[in-house]
Parts: sequence; C-alpha cells; structure tokens
Amino acid sequence: MNELLLASATRLAALIRSGDVRARDVVEAHVAQIEHVNPRLNAVVRTRFDEARAEAARADQLRVRTRPEDLPPLHGVPCTIKECFALTGMPNAAGLVARRDVVSRADATAVARLRAAGAIPLGVTNTSELCMWMESNNRLYGRTNNPYDPQRIAGGSSGGEGAIVAAAGSPFGLGSDVGGSIRGPAFFNGVFGHKPSGGMVPGTGQYPIAAGVGLRYLTTGPITRRAEDLMPLLRLLAGPDGLDAGCRHFELGDPERVDLSGRTLLDVPDNGALRVSPELRRAQEDAVRVLRDRGMRVRTVTFKGLEKQFDVWSAMMAEAQEHPFAQMLGEGRRVRAGRELVKQGLGRSKHTFVSSLLALVDPVPKLLPGLARRMIALGHELRASFIEALGSDGVLLYPSYTVPAPRHGVPVRWLLRMHHPWAYQAIINVLELPATQVPSGLGAEGLPLGFQVVSGLGNDHVTIAVALELERVLGGWRPPALARPPATGDRSPQAAVAP
Repeated sequence: MNELLLASATRLAALIRSGDVRARDVVEAHVAQIEHVNPRLNAVVRTRFDEARAEAARADQLRVRTRPEDLPPLHGVPCTIKECFALTGMPNAAGLVARRDVVSRADATAVARLRAAGAIPLGVTNTSELCMWMESNNRLYGRTNNPYDPQRIAGGSSGGEGAIVAAAGSPFGLGSDVGGSIRGPAFFNGVFGHKPSGGMVPGTGQYPIAAGVGLRYLTTGPITRRAEDLMPLLRLLAGPDGLDAGCRHFELGDPERVDLSGRTLLDVPDNGALRVSPELRRAQEDAVRVLRDRGMRVRTVTFKGLEKQFDVWSAMMAEAQEHPFAQMLGEGRRVRAGRELVKQGLGRSKHTFVSSLLALVDPVPKLLPGLARRMIALGHELRASFIEALGSDGVLLYPSYTVPAPRHGVPVRWLLRMHHPWAYQAIINVLELPATQVPSGLGAEGLPLGFQVVSGLGNDHVTIAVALELERVLGGWRPPALARPPATGDRSPQAAVAP
C-alpha cells in the first residue's frame, strides 16, 4: 500500500509542513483509495473531490511562502465527516428521506474547527436513519459494509466513518456518539475512537441534536487509524462555542506525561447478564497483562446494577429527549409507526424497519414512570460507583460488545429478542465518562477485536495514554485485505517530494 495511506494525520501534517510531501499528493492518494474501496463499502455517500483538490493546491502554495511553524496543525491533511454534521455544500440528511434536499450553508462548530486547523474534507459518510441505530443503513443512501467482511455490519451511527478510516480512505473522521456511535464503529472496524467526557466538545451544527442534559450524553469526537491522532484532534475540537448549552471548559492533560505505574486498573469482564465471546475476553485479558507489566494495580470488579445498563440508558435518554422519535422521523409531523411497519411488509416505507420499530417502542419509558424513575436513580448510583472506584486517576477496561462484527440484520433480530449488547457502549454516555475504543488484533474469523478504556470525568488524556501504550504493544489498526491495491497495481500516486 501507498505509505501515505498508512500514516497518521499527525505524521502527514509533519511531512506536508516540511515540504517532503505535497498536500495534493496526500489528497490524491486518499481520493484514489476511496474510489478503490467505496464501491464495496458504501461508506462515503457524497464526495467533494474537486473542492478538496483545489484546497490542497492552495495549501501547497501557502506552504511555500509560510514558515512551517506558522502553518496550522492539520495543514493539507484530508479527512471525512459524518453526514449528520453540517459541512458547507454537502447534504445534511442524517439518512432521512424527507431531508434529501437539505444542503448545509455553513459548517458545524466541530467541522469549522477542523477546517480552521487546515484539514481538507473529502466528503461525508453514511449513518443510520436519524443516527439512532447500530447499523449504518437508511432508505436514502443504503447500507454500509464492513471492510474486513462486507457481509458484516460497520456499526452505527458513525459506521461510514469507521469503515472508510479502517479501509485507509481517510486518516481520520469526525463522529458523534450518544449510545456508542463512535466506539461501536471503531470496534467493528478495528480502529481507534474516542468518546469525550460529557460536555467537552460542542455538538452545534449536527442533526439531530439533543437538548438539556442530553447535550452531555451526545458527544462529538474523532475516529482515527492511529492513536497518536486522538489527543491532538480532541484539543482542536474541545471547548465551549457559546451555542451548545451543555458544553463546558475542561483542562486537558497530556497523554505523554501520564505515568501508568501505580495507577488502579479495573478489569470488568462483563455486565453480569450478557457474556462476551471467549476471544473478546482473551483480548481484554491480554491488555490487562500489558498494563500490569507497566506497573498498574489490577483488580477484577463487578458493579451492582450494571446488568440493567440498557434500561438505565433508555430511561435517562427518554428523560432528556425533547421530541418523540416518531415526530423526528416525520420532520416535526409524527410518523404513525404501526402503519410504517405494515408498509415495510409491502416495500413502501421510506423508513427502515428498525426506525419504525424504535418509533413504536419509544414512548414505553414514559408509560412506565415508576420503572423509569428507578432506572434513572440506578444510573446516578452507577455513575457514583464508577467515579468512586476509579478515583482521581484510575482506568477501567470494559467490553465494547459481546461478539465481533455480526452479520447484517442480526442486531435487529437480537433487538426483537430484547438482547441489547450495544448497551455496553451506551451506558458510558449517560455516565458522562470519557472512553477510548482500542483495537486489539483480529479474531478467528479475521474480524477486529477490542475493548473500551474508561476513566473519570475530564481524564480523557489518561484513556488516550493507555490507548497509545496498547497500540505500541498490541499493534493497533491492521489494514483489511480489501484496502490493498488491485493485483494490477496501486492506482494511487506515490509520495512525491515537493519542489
């Protein structure tokens, strides 16, 4: 593979600043890679290649007349953006057919910050319908496939981002996460993803957007092929914008200055109700051994009430929800979920089956107020228990899911059986704690393995420090076979030294 497709965004920025590589060559390499892999993935749903080429040319011109230290940190580095974020001139439908003609006229806050730092968006990536399911599939753009096995899910709702970053089409992507939508795709696609502490990064300019306390549950963060990009990107994204009422200021630490020796490491094997597969458990145990060797004090623990993680997340999300899901599906006019399910059988619905099903069951927590209150109280108890167990500098390892990437459609069948393994990710959102998804090699079927690294509020640099160390020892992202050039040769340009 072209070495430009293997490098981190940090490394690419350094090469461009030094003049060793031109921004236009970095952009062209990634454009060619997207053209190579996207027909099988359907990850990038709208491109802006011509605009990106023009921006790269301007970046190269600016480099010639500017001192390297005066260039922005991501000068000339390409990226991709989840379609639910506003990106000027690009669609902003969040997979909803009713929004097919919505085109962004301005950038979301997070997008604007990346572009101000010199990043060049190549296009926008697929989501689940209204970003509310763990498979990136909708009636507007279709289904996104996993690059390690296209018969498997890429996750959701940032599934397009996870897939294209894993397939080397983008050094990093911008994702959002209210129930695992960064960490799930990062896990299923074998890359890194970071869900920041609640309220660290503003969500302004994405659709749909949360309200009230939900603004702290809904987080914006990076998906990357290399761990070294996580903290630089978080620094660019973090901080209030004066528009997102849930956003607050955090003092960001430095992962390079984190000494793991002597810190507490909590190993949580599962939630007590849904067991994880043996190979995922072994992957987490391997990470525990690495960190024990680094001097961390390991304890295997369980948390009372964690077996109710789905019910807790559902109740706390319902409490924070401003509009019913059926109303959001109808763009303000409530969709009749039962009718949509009938239309599903006739092939006439503009919505996916799972969206219609979610619209049908969405009112349930409010119909059972007593149960909802108990689950919300349990959520606050769990948050207190996690914070107490972690202390000021502890780290917790927790599964991301029960199995590696399942086949398309399987998660919907599990939902019908009230089987909710994605709640392993979702519970961390309502606890408002930072979590970094770490890849840990490939399993018996060639699918990515991994787990979450969790720490206390504001300790994002600590989870990222652990990710950096585990990447160094365990290897991190492993490009899928689909990402390799065709047998006839790599069509993408090789790195070129700028004149």
